[in-house]
Amino acid sequence: MPETAEIWSIDNEQQFNNVALKTFRFQYEKVAIYREFVDTLKIDPNSIEHFSNIPFLPISFFKTHSVYPQSYPKPEVTFSSSGTTGSDRSQHKLHKLKVYRESFNRAFRQFYGKPEELAILGLLPSYLEREGSSLIYMVDDLIGQSRIQESGYYLYDHEALRDQLQQLEDKKQPTLLIGVSYALLDFVEKYSLSLNYTTVMETGGMKGKRKEMVKEELHRILQNGFGVDAIHSEYGMTELLSQAYSSGQNIFRAPPWMKVMVRDTNDPFCYIENGNTGGLNIIDLANRYSCSFIATQDLGKLHNDGSFEVVGRFDNSDIRGCNLLVQ
Repeated sequence: MPETAEIWSIDNEQQFNNVALKTFRFQYEKVAIYREFVDTLKIDPNSIEHFSNIPFLPISFFKTHSVYPQSYPKPEVTFSSSGTTGSDRSQHKLHKLKVYRESFNRAFRQFYGKPEELAILGLLPSYLEREGSSLIYMVDDLIGQSRIQESGYYLYDHEALRDQLQQLEDKKQPTLLIGVSYALLDFVEKYSLSLNYTTVMETGGMKGKRKEMVKEELHRILQNGFGVDAIHSEYGMTELLSQAYSSGQNIFRAPPWMKVMVRDTNDPFCYIENGNTGGLNIIDLANRYSCSFIATQDLGKLHNDGSFEVVGRFDNSDIRGCNLLVQ
């Protein structure tokens, strides 16, 4: 199993491949359901020499099986996805919570700088009103690091949020407003702002509160309402320990220990050329004590520079949690 220092120090394709192969062999040995999945495919793990040939576990297995080393102690925490019933929620068991903290902190600092210097405001009512949200754990941690006393959560008091945003703008304080899509829409239906020092980031999903809408339409409405040039987005999910971020136009970039690949929708073992739409496979090497190789139910495109788009979901999959909006 690679040490965490190896994961965070990845800065080229060869290093990524070496750590991915180590991770794959460790997880094949220790995680029973993943080993069973690989064996069912009749794949010899010793024959794999490149990460693109590693089998990707369908994300739905997190709803039906324990994706965790069976010989390990009880996990420090279990994150769960949102869902209408307990039976359709994904469960992500974490052996070491500090790995998640390091992953999201390193990625956040890479893309947004020091959380200590930002006012961080959360508009995440659906997440706050249930237990087990990995997103809330992340935002809690970032707010806790902020040295700006105004940082904190807002549930439904949109007037207080408007006043706070305006006060921070008056002070020219760099601010991050992170919110679930329907709550941000609710806000801009009441108030119109012109923000120059605030980044607005949506985490996706209407949580059953509103009809799903095309991403471009959502961003257009939010851009007009907040008076900003672009809406940022976070791409993460319960089953992962890393996030990709978009600074606009639905173009996401991942940290060095995370990689996105696009599979053929008709042949899950075949990859398609960049620029074409297919299913998103994600390698998250921070997810070292679970499964780092996940076939999601999201559809997307990969670009030549390694960035990617999320353009929707497979028709037969449920809309849930942190996934982005259907187009």
